[in-house]
Amino acid sequence: MKVLTLSIKQKYFDEIVAGTKTHECRDVTPLNSKKYIRYVCDGKEYVNDADLPQEGEVDVVPVKYDAIKLLTGAYSGKRPYIIVEVIDAAIVILTDENDNCITYEYEGKEYMMAQMDYTLGKILEKSEGV
Repeated sequence: MKVLTLSIKQKYFDEIVAGTKTHECRDVTPLNSKKYIRYVCDGKEYVNDADLPQEGEVDVVPVKYDAIKLLTGAYSGKRPYIIVEVIDAAIVILTDENDNCITYEYEGKEYMMAQMDYTLGKILEKSEGV
């Protein structure tokens, strides 16, 4: 089983445990994109956008995870966590009020603002920490 590990605030942790929060969203940036997305060009998958060929249509696809391990609490000792099933993962491109992609520059390259939207399922495991 492939599990993505993320930290989460206690409020949202409690909402997921209660079943009132069914989605977990994370910003995709050049610094964390390897964790969330892959680039596909001509049937070949690439981890880094810098490795893409100069020509060809590029699709961006989510990295497939079976579950997400969400940790909360202080960053020391054993932390409370839950492991939650991932039902679906979608890349959401953020747009402005005119439905245009929002872009930003990082190290001289232009990027579209995007988020990963994970649809959460049942809780597979829970630990209170110590």
